[in-house]
Amino acid sequence: MVSLHRYRFLSTTDSKLPVNIDQTSAHNDKNNMTTAHYCVPVNRAKTWAIKDHVLGFRNTPLIMGILNVTPDSFSDGGSFYTVQSAVDRAKQLEDAGADILDIGGESTRPYSQPVNESDELARITPVLERLQGTIGIPISIDTTKAAVAQAAIELGAKIINDVSGLEADPQMIRVASNSQAGVCAMHRQGTPQTMQDNPTYDNCSIEILDYLRDRDRHLISAGILPERICLDPGIGFGKLHDHNLQLVRSVGIFHQLGRPLLVGHSRKGFIAKVLGNKDIGRDPGTLGVSMALCLQGIQIVRVHDVAGHAQAFQMLEACCYQ
Repeated sequence: MVSLHRYRFLSTTDSKLPVNIDQTSAHNDKNNMTTAHYCVPVNRAKTWAIKDHVLGFRNTPLIMGILNVTPDSFSDGGSFYTVQSAVDRAKQLEDAGADILDIGGESTRPYSQPVNESDELARITPVLERLQGTIGIPISIDTTKAAVAQAAIELGAKIINDVSGLEADPQMIRVASNSQAGVCAMHRQGTPQTMQDNPTYDNCSIEILDYLRDRDRHLISAGILPERICLDPGIGFGKLHDHNLQLVRSVGIFHQLGRPLLVGHSRKGFIAKVLGNKDIGRDPGTLGVSMALCLQGIQIVRVHDVAGHAQAFQMLEACCYQ
């Protein structure tokens, strides 16, 4: 348990919530990983430079709306597989309050099968072509393939969201650096085909913190500007239910890396596990997790239910920050 002397209240307009001013101690005290630190840290990143734009963060997280142009994603696979349905859904997400649109053409759910480059391009290219000039929010391309990222950027994408931490394709860092796109590098243990077989950690949060620190340094040394990097601890990617909960409870420690933080927890299995019903709708549970992330200063949440999050964050802003 973190003692109260580690907290103070910000006197600026950044936040009225308590702030952890001793973040380095979390790395040394593994017991801290068992209790949520509901605080907004002093060194919380305030902006993220993406291609041709800078995103500024507010008290509540920006909302990244999920658009899976796939037949087999775990939650909405097949729902927006045609070009027209995907375009319509993109506009719905923007109207509902999404700040970023994340488009993916390959499922990364556990035990999903890889998609070849040409098939992934065939799924996302016509959608991106149709969206040019029709939506006003930045587009993120969810891919591990450099050629897909390059094509998407040429069609207007501003962000590369790579669940492999830009490790799966040796050319991805070059594409990211040359394009000046924003990049989100995520932690995962294994690949979608193996990551849930038996993920193990001595201390999940600390090991992922160390990985993301090392990855951040590597990306910078390879030519990606630090202000263009966002980091994601990778909820559900090579983690058991308890690992996911530990990450949510301790996610505030990742602010010490000095980068914007993105968390993608939407509708994932650990929510059904906690609720005790694998068949229950997971949007209310997802929103509960998002509130916990918000109270720890997370800058971006990647979710399916954009409308619910936009309303909840609007009310939280009105009730807590004004």
